[in-house]
Amino acid sequence: MPSFDVVSEVDKHEARNAVEQASRELSTRFDFRGVDASFEQNDLEVTMTANHEFQIEQMKSMLTGAMTKRGIKVNCLEYSKPEGTGKLVRVKAKMRQGIDSDLARKMVKLIKDSKLKVQVQVQGDTLRVQGKSRDDLQGAMQLLRTDESIDMPLAFKNFKD
Repeated sequence: MPSFDVVSEVDKHEARNAVEQASRELSTRFDFRGVDASFEQNDLEVTMTANHEFQIEQMKSMLTGAMTKRGIKVNCLEYSKPEGTGKLVRVKAKMRQGIDSDLARKMVKLIKDSKLKVQVQVQGDTLRVQGKSRDDLQGAMQLLRTDESIDMPLAFKNFKD
């Protein structure tokens, strides 16, 4: 019986490219000339450093714009509270991964309400979708991709025929 797994993970390579693109934009912006501002990425955490909080807000919009261009859903970003250290302000943005139980229930309900002839099982932080035909599975994939209420980046893996 054909099946696939739905997982929520951020493409680390694309995330790094987005942070580098935002950093390049930061270096060319006129309003950031002479300002000690930077983006630093450590695995799935981006640290934004600037002199003032309003500059951090501008840096957030640069980062979200770059991530959108790279095809990463920006709803997976979780911002920390601003930390002031001397004359610098830091904010950490963590990229969430994995399907939590609330999102899994919402996705199962969405697929069941669509009347597709597939079965859905929750397996930890992944969903296993099984069906009799490949077309039904592709319909489920399309349904999950186009739904606006799912705010995490989804990937479809282990497609078995």
